[in-house]
Amino acid sequence: MRKNIPLFFGVAFTVFAIDQLIKFYFVEGFSWESECISFELHYNKGVAFSMFTFLGENLKWIQLLLISALVVYIFKDGYLKKYLLPSSILIGAAFSNLLDRFIHGGVVDYVYWHCGFDFAVFNFADMMIDFAIVLFLLKAYILERCATKKS
Repeated sequence: MRKNIPLFFGVAFTVFAIDQLIKFYFVEGFSWESECISFELHYNKGVAFSMFTFLGENLKWIQLLLISALVVYIFKDGYLKKYLLPSSILIGAAFSNLLDRFIHGGVVDYVYWHCGFDFAVFNFADMMIDFAIVLFLLKAYILERCATKKS
């Protein structure tokens, strides 16, 4: 497991850095709009679809606690060995969104889809979290299939 730790932190930091770099440009004033998609700055004071906004400043502390607990869980019982890539992507993206809460008072979102229907505004870290969940599910499915074939 120890050999996986540098790779874990490398991937997590890369996702974190890419997300923060993109957000920097939007905070500095970058925007662009087309018929179906707009790239414009929004601050989400809640979580997905602005849920839990009523928690205010407490939300960042709750998220810090939850993400920290997730990191502890990932480093226990060989979990990191099985799920290295999705775990590192998830943690890098989660910490990037959490940093936004401490610096900007909310998560910096900038991708707004409005073609045919209005969708929530989101960011690169949100997409990476979704991607990590898909990787978790695929890996779990593959591991289950391999275990079933061995039986």
